[in-house]
Amino acid sequence: MSNTEEIEKLKQQLTALEQQVQSLTEDKIELQSQLQHVLAQLKLSRSKRFGKQSEKAPKGTFNEAEQSKPKNPPKHHNKGRKALPEHLEREEVIYEIEKPVCQCCGEGMQACGSEESEQLKIIPAKISVIKHKRTKYVCRHCEQTNTKTSIITAPKPAQPIPQSIASAEALAAVVTAKYCDALPLYRQAEILKRGGLDISRSTLANWCIKSANLAKPVVDLFRRHLIAQSSLCADETRVQVLAEPGKAASTNSYMWVYRNSEYSEQPVVIYDYQPGRGHQYPEAFLKGFSGHLLCDGYAAYGCLENVTLACCWAHVRRYYTDALKAQPKKTGRATVALSYIQKLYAIEQQARKLSPEKRVALRQEKAKPILEKFKRWLDEAQPLVTPKNYIGKAISYTLNRWDELCQYLEHGDLGIDNNVTERDIRPFTTGRKNWMFSQSVNGANASAVLYSLVMTCRANDINPYYYFQHLFEELPKREKGSDLTDLLPWNIEFEVE
Repeated sequence: MSNTEEIEKLKQQLTALEQQVQSLTEDKIELQSQLQHVLAQLKLSRSKRFGKQSEKAPKGTFNEAEQSKPKNPPKHHNKGRKALPEHLEREEVIYEIEKPVCQCCGEGMQACGSEESEQLKIIPAKISVIKHKRTKYVCRHCEQTNTKTSIITAPKPAQPIPQSIASAEALAAVVTAKYCDALPLYRQAEILKRGGLDISRSTLANWCIKSANLAKPVVDLFRRHLIAQSSLCADETRVQVLAEPGKAASTNSYMWVYRNSEYSEQPVVIYDYQPGRGHQYPEAFLKGFSGHLLCDGYAAYGCLENVTLACCWAHVRRYYTDALKAQPKKTGRATVALSYIQKLYAIEQQARKLSPEKRVALRQEKAKPILEKFKRWLDEAQPLVTPKNYIGKAISYTLNRWDELCQYLEHGDLGIDNNVTERDIRPFTTGRKNWMFSQSVNGANASAVLYSLVMTCRANDINPYYYFQHLFEELPKREKGSDLTDLLPWNIEFEVE
């Protein structure tokens, strides 16, 4: 072999070795990246399992409010037991000494005042019976002069469930316990049995379904009120229905939740049960609506006509919170991003009590410059991070929805996030942990109606029991298709005994 051929062969071997080294280097980098991602997942998993479950910014994250003392420092709360509410019924027990005698001189003593203290008394649910006694009337004159005598009976008010033992108060108690207090029907049946009433769980379930059917026209009125708004919020959560046609019992259906803005003076919350999570369901529910829809950026909402999406900053913040928990150091890009978001939320605290016009002006003055600076930082940071790690995903999520995230700057009736709707979903998810699933589609639809009423009551600061009682007394008296606007929560004044 000549020297030229040997040199050429050595060059080829050298090239092959360089390629092998390059390949091994790339494999090493990839493995290191995977290892870092797995370690970040482990750290995040441990944080979620054992750490605090809060969206508040962790200590150490930059906070302008912490850099200077507040002008009006909060006053210390008064310690001690709170006084019992004045509206509670009170019974007075007087303690006296018969013929009190002075221990010094032995003379009789006179009353000179009293010492008062209060103690709380709680009595379990009282079960009683309403006995309807309808007086009958007969004509004595017809008795004497005619072969037939007419008899009339005093009418009884229309009942919420005809020929049922359930009164308006009983129905209100059952549905409030289940849909407001997340108390499953089998537990309610046990509680009633302890009180001396043996009633089956299936009967209670039937009461709930028939109560929902009775109250559905009010929820339909809620929807007409909702569609007329200029901005709405939406979210959805899963629900399992065992006996749903065409679906296995183990598959998920969904409860969609819609409400008007957190700044609305007449808030309405509506649950809408649907078998799936496709765009056709919000499209059907929101038919006729035109305006802004504040949501989490789920693709189904992006298919709606005449709807402008506004995205939720709380969802963005969660991405960076996960990145902060996963990052190996206490400080990093996640910390910087959270500091920007924290400043935006600090401005919203000031804007909360303002009118929509002043809210927009404040956001334009203070929030817009922060968002512009944040956007520049995101654009610079994106090429420097790995797209698949937590901070890379957070930055991509933010930039992909940037225009929707900035919608709230121009519209004072929009909130910065969709947390108000998520709070409206939370009672349902809490109840779901107790009752696990719905037995039938009718049960799921009934739950949607009754949760709508409960959460609208909560949004309007109304006791749901008294609202249900009022509905179940009034609705049976109304003709089908009659005006029900007087039954809207903000049009009712309760006279609680």
